[in-house]
Amino acid sequence: MDESSIPRLGQIVKVIRGRDIDKYAVVIDVVDERYVLIADGDKRKFDSPKKKNILHLELQDDISKEVVNSLNETSRVTNGKLRFSISRYLENIQPDEDLKGE
Repeated sequence: MDESSIPRLGQIVKVIRGRDIDKYAVVIDVVDERYVLIADGDKRKFDSPKKKNILHLELQDDISKEVVNSLNETSRVTNGKLRFSISRYLENIQPDEDLKGE
């Protein structure tokens, strides 16, 4: 397994299989070499993360330093911080698109 296929805490991921296909989330825990826990702070809160096979995720290059710092300091992260990390990532990759249709 090469370095880029190993999920890390705070990493942004895109779901490519399952009910939440094409949604983005943040890795909040690495269970083992096959599974991670992900949350988006919206439908998937920090307190009820989704256990996901890493084969069903597309790992993005972005790692949220705020999420990593918060997890390291308190073993928790706020749902607002998760939402902020994802929205900031999406703004950086899609600067011209209106993401929410507001």
